[in-house]
Amino acid sequence: MTIDSHVDEFGGLPVREFDPETGIQDASGVAYRLTLGYEREQQGMKFSDLLEKYLSHPQIGNVTALVIGCWDGAYEGSGAETVVDQLLDSSDLLTGLRHLFFGDITFEESEISWIGQADLSPLLRSFPQLEELRIRGANDLSLGRVNHEHLKTLIIEAGGLGADVVQEVTAAVLPELEHLELWLGTDEYGGDASIADVEPLLTGALFPKLKYLGLRNSIFSDEIAKAIAAAPILNQVEVVDLSLGTLSDEGAQALLDCNRLNQLKKLDLHFHYLSDEMCKKLSELEIEVDVDDQQEPDEYDGEMERYCAVSE
Repeated sequence: MTIDSHVDEFGGLPVREFDPETGIQDASGVAYRLTLGYEREQQGMKFSDLLEKYLSHPQIGNVTALVIGCWDGAYEGSGAETVVDQLLDSSDLLTGLRHLFFGDITFEESEISWIGQADLSPLLRSFPQLEELRIRGANDLSLGRVNHEHLKTLIIEAGGLGADVVQEVTAAVLPELEHLELWLGTDEYGGDASIADVEPLLTGALFPKLKYLGLRNSIFSDEIAKAIAAAPILNQVEVVDLSLGTLSDEGAQALLDCNRLNQLKKLDLHFHYLSDEMCKKLSELEIEVDVDDQQEPDEYDGEMERYCAVSE
């Protein structure tokens, strides 16, 4: 599976591509996506030029949602630092910004494992009113020591998420966080996090308002499922999302054996390696369960291999 389309909605608003010729037409009703694109790049435009035109518009203070698309160098694993610096320099202008997507990049623009990110901790410090931060790509990504009073949604999409970033998340102080989504990925692309790194998220002690926990796109989904089944987090959240991973009957059975599973509103397992029988059992639960997109393991050198949905 690849990411083959851009978001069409973000921050509760429709997304439109920003045209530097027409500028901002509807600051509060549209989330503009800034993307360099092949044609603009061939014309000699840099992403910094595009972002400068956007930031210098008179309506910039009314913007509530911003989507940062492909910048020059993203496919080479670089350039994000320049984008961060420009946003920081204009933080006093972006007074209404509440939703930021940093890296709405499809596979045609750059494979997710190639996207070079940066230290985004200054963004969190400079935008204290930010409520949603969505990040795609994890090369060189850092969140630093996060202490943010208003962030409600944190999403990190990666083909491989480093243990250091997961540990930064578990050490974060986010009293308003309601939605946490981590794409853990595979160690072939930097995803060296283990079950020990995510277990602190399952205690229920880190984020008191958390309602959605997504530990997605993982090569150790069975371990996560077993840990969740025995963890206090089921007493708190409404949605558990283990989709896009390698979940098999072994992990699913641990969930089925947990009586507290029925306290959830939804269990999202789509893209999985479950048997037909297990899918049927899960579908009979009293909660909403998504078991779409059933996969079959691949045989390699006599062994059955399972893969997460998004890696390279």
